[in-house]
Amino acid sequence: MPNLPDVVLWSIPAFVLLTVIEVISYRLHPDEDAAGYEAKDAATSVGMGLGSLVFDFLWKIPIVALYTAVHELTPLRVPVLWWTVPLMLLAQDFFYYWSHRGHHVVRILWACHVVHHSSRKFNLTTALRQPWTTWTVWPFYVPLVALGVHPAALAFCSSANLVYQFWIHTERIGKLHPAFEFVFNTPSHHRVHHASQGGYLDRNFGGILIVWDRLFGSFVAETERPVYGLTKNIATYNPLRVATHEYVAIARDLRAAKSWSERAGRVFRGPGWGPAARRASVEEKPAVTETAA
Repeated sequence: MPNLPDVVLWSIPAFVLLTVIEVISYRLHPDEDAAGYEAKDAATSVGMGLGSLVFDFLWKIPIVALYTAVHELTPLRVPVLWWTVPLMLLAQDFFYYWSHRGHHVVRILWACHVVHHSSRKFNLTTALRQPWTTWTVWPFYVPLVALGVHPAALAFCSSANLVYQFWIHTERIGKLHPAFEFVFNTPSHHRVHHASQGGYLDRNFGGILIVWDRLFGSFVAETERPVYGLTKNIATYNPLRVATHEYVAIARDLRAAKSWSERAGRVFRGPGWGPAARRASVEEKPAVTETAA
């Protein structure tokens, strides 16, 4: 198959330039209502992004081997042509939607994805705050490989999807033309996704397209200013804690669990799930914010 460009690598200069422009825009035109920038938070996001490059390389070794085996076993082949690439991008975006949605509703998957939501800021560096345990993503794309999409073509489409999502992590762009807002994911839609208030939780999972959310009932329009972060925030800039805090919480809940059904629920049900009696007891207590290490 033809060589496909590493779109993430080629986009790094644009990432840097756009981030500098956004920082300057806040200096020239401050917005007291916007989350804006904080040096330690931005540094943590950049550090998480750099770390994800290293860990993603390690995870890709077994994942590419598995994808390659599936591709060799299937008799189907999708050629890389000018008209098939947009179709593969569309298909990858569809499976991305379900992967993203799954990573919000299954706790062991959320333990990976929570990293991206852990900042209480929302700016272009937030896009770089990526998890270090992306081994949870690969099962969602096995159907694409089984349908004949080459693993390298899948990697290209996934990278293009990631690059698209960089620019939507900003408060400096308001709502765009209604036609664009109807079809594509935009900063307005993604601000909703990163918000922590009730009506915005677990909404707008699309990558490039927002039509999947409209089709599958997970779309919510931005009406009130979002409050970013988690429902229970972690007050730490330690990258290792940011990357692992939910896994640690799962382990703690498993040790305290009273039955195997509770243990299964703690791992495979939603992030806020707990046994009814114990959940009621917890809800009576005031929420506690974790402190920095």
